[in-house]
Amino acid sequence: MQDCIVVGGGLIGMLSARMLAGSGRRVVLLERGEPGQEASWAGGGILSPLYPWRYPQPVNALAAWSQQRYPDLCAELHEETGIDPEWTQSGLLMVAPEDAAEGLAWARAQGVRMEQVAPGEARAIEPALGADAPGGLWMPEIAQLRNPRMLKALRHSLELRGVELRAGYPVEEVLHGQGRVQGVRGPWGELRAEQVLVCGGAWSARLVPLAQGEALPVTPVRGQMILYRARPGLLQRILLHEGRYLIPRRDGHIVVGSTMERVGYDKSVTDDARAALQQAAESLVPALAGQPVVRHWAGLRPGSPQGVPFIGPHPEIDGLFVNSGHFRNGVVMGPASCALVASLMNGVEPPLNEKPYQLRAGLQKG
Repeated sequence: MQDCIVVGGGLIGMLSARMLAGSGRRVVLLERGEPGQEASWAGGGILSPLYPWRYPQPVNALAAWSQQRYPDLCAELHEETGIDPEWTQSGLLMVAPEDAAEGLAWARAQGVRMEQVAPGEARAIEPALGADAPGGLWMPEIAQLRNPRMLKALRHSLELRGVELRAGYPVEEVLHGQGRVQGVRGPWGELRAEQVLVCGGAWSARLVPLAQGEALPVTPVRGQMILYRARPGLLQRILLHEGRYLIPRRDGHIVVGSTMERVGYDKSVTDDARAALQQAAESLVPALAGQPVVRHWAGLRPGSPQGVPFIGPHPEIDGLFVNSGHFRNGVVMGPASCALVASLMNGVEPPLNEKPYQLRAGLQKG
């Protein structure tokens, strides 16, 4: 029998497994496909919620804890694995947010650095903006990482730390009896463990047994994105305008996202979405009009009520834990979420207040 089974091999699952293994636990990670190929790979890697003042405090609490620790985590993974997650403090420039006053008030209350900038100042911060670009809000301390590289580093780190990764192992059922978790079952058979942690992203609701008539309110929300190939330095800052963002990578690629579509488990891409993303990007940064779009993809975010994830023990099944429902902010909330669930599984003092993320509390909110 294993100590822990982690179900789901995205950033949340792999980072949870890494922390559990670091505390001396024997961990098996089961992933239905290939680790790191779903929403964690598909996202942009901005280390901040978009328009953070629009989110509940529990989301920003996880984000703030994680933001402080990401530089060291990325440096540690780079040294350990030789893979650089490319943590980069690009800063985030929000162009003409309609509720700028609310954003500034939130930043003052939270002690977060945010500056209001006039149109000319915005172009000084990001020269690639069009000549008629309005002003906005500037958060110079916001960073990004290249999430596919982060996921590769995490996978290699797990291998080095003795975590058993099983790709192509879909889990169909969590086994339990007499109020206690027993393990999991899939088409490949059964695996027993003292603890099971569900980190299944958009698929988590299928795996968390609840009372009749109840279901974990985590549902798929499709996001489509495109990738430009441009010269390094064409864009230097993360830009955000009317919900669309542009993220410059070190090698010149620029990620543009994202749509918000409730279409079930459909990961197909559409011409309309591609055209809308291109129009948004090129109206903001005119120089992109001459650059090729080299990729168009979609991922399924694990949507949850107000974007607050479910983190912690199952209310009725001992040994069953959940870490899911991060919606658009799985990367930025990841280290805090995983440190919180690992501490609860290990029976030690958690680094944050766990109450806002409890399963029962979350269901009542939903």
